[in-house]
Amino acid sequence: MTSEILQLHDITYSYHGLAGEIPALSHISFSVKQGEFLAIVGPSGCGKSTLLSMIARLLVPEQGTIAFHNPDDSLEYPKTGYMLQHDHLLEWRTIWKNVTLGLEIAHTETPEALAYAEKLLDDYGLLKFREKHPSELSGGMRQRAALIRTLVTNPEILLLDEPFSALDYQTRLSVSGDIGNIIRTTGKTAILVTHDLSEAISLADRIIILSKRPAHVRREIDVRLTKKDASPLAARSAPEFQSYFNFIWKELSYEK
Repeated sequence: MTSEILQLHDITYSYHGLAGEIPALSHISFSVKQGEFLAIVGPSGCGKSTLLSMIARLLVPEQGTIAFHNPDDSLEYPKTGYMLQHDHLLEWRTIWKNVTLGLEIAHTETPEALAYAEKLLDDYGLLKFREKHPSELSGGMRQRAALIRTLVTNPEILLLDEPFSALDYQTRLSVSGDIGNIIRTTGKTAILVTHDLSEAISLADRIIILSKRPAHVRREIDVRLTKKDASPLAARSAPEFQSYFNFIWKELSYEK
């Protein structure tokens, strides 16, 4: 995990409306390494999701640059997977048709890609529900299906915008554990936006703390936990966990 796949430099952005200009982001700079799991936390409304939208090229910074560096040195924009708070599964399509939607749109429904989709469904306990519709699944199962839909196109970077916040606590731990395991085992690069400090600490290699709006980078913290396995529960039982939590909470308290 040495090469940087993403660099944000001096990113500035304002919202524009009838009430005038509202500064959102102010001169934000940070980088993300290949295979790193980065979490971004900060006060509500500080522009965390706006940053993800810029990385996904849904918004353009008013100032600053976002540069990507592909592992193969190609100039092609890295394939990006975007997972949101709500699963946005299409009720008129089966689970199989939902998870393969990206392949269908991109015209990449190769035997290898379809076999990978089937393997992911099997790995996460959804294979026998492949012909069901979203309304027939629980919230956790739906979010796993949304995760598989995001992964099946084999993105280089995963953007996760509070993808577990609509789930109950137990399911949230399980699904976030799935995400963490996939990233560790496949070497994916991930950026998670979350309000849940425990979630950020238990999943991330590094945490960026943003200030209140207009947001700037207040702190960057490397997370090093002593734990027996990679599960979120093991992370929350690590001896260092509470110290990280207290430190981040204190930093955010300054912003109120």
